[in-house]
Amino acid sequence: MENYIQAEDYELWMLIKNGPLIPTKVIEDGSIVHKKPEEFNVEDFKIMEKNAKAKKLLYSGLGPDEYTRISECESAKDIWDALQVAYESTNQAKQSQIDLLMKKYELFEMSDRKTVMEMYTRFTHITNELKSLGKSFTTEELVRKILRFLPQLWKAKVIAIQEVKDMKKITLDELIGNFQTYELRRNSQQK
Repeated sequence: MENYIQAEDYELWMLIKNGPLIPTKVIEDGSIVHKKPEEFNVEDFKIMEKNAKAKKLLYSGLGPDEYTRISECESAKDIWDALQVAYESTNQAKQSQIDLLMKKYELFEMSDRKTVMEMYTRFTHITNELKSLGKSFTTEELVRKILRFLPQLWKAKVIAIQEVKDMKKITLDELIGNFQTYELRRNSQQK
């Protein structure tokens, strides 16, 4: 969501991250106080409009459950902070999530009854969740992992790929496409 907001309007992202802009004025004793809405000028209204747009942008990406959670928030920053607590939680909880997902990643296997795309979708889901928590992998690491967890039925194809392809240069799309082609051929021969 952060990238989406930054691409939409980076100034709005700064309001969400740092808090709203509040029109102020200097009073006689030299101190700065918030203006009342009836004291706003054109620039002040533009500032307040930016604050409202930041909140609107966050609201538009939320479902009913999330909306209920943040409906009492005053500013876009308050909304963002509440969402972060709800979804990222504390560092300890975040690390626990990473540990759990890493265990899923390490134990990941493809069953004989699943297609390559079903396997790849499940695998991508795990790696994307890890990436969102700050744990990422190189393409080579992902390719090598996929080659390791394929069932015995795929052993000949895995060996062929390892002998022919440069593991540092093969892309995931190329690998999965190669496996899909092999899977189609194998299925048509079985019929």
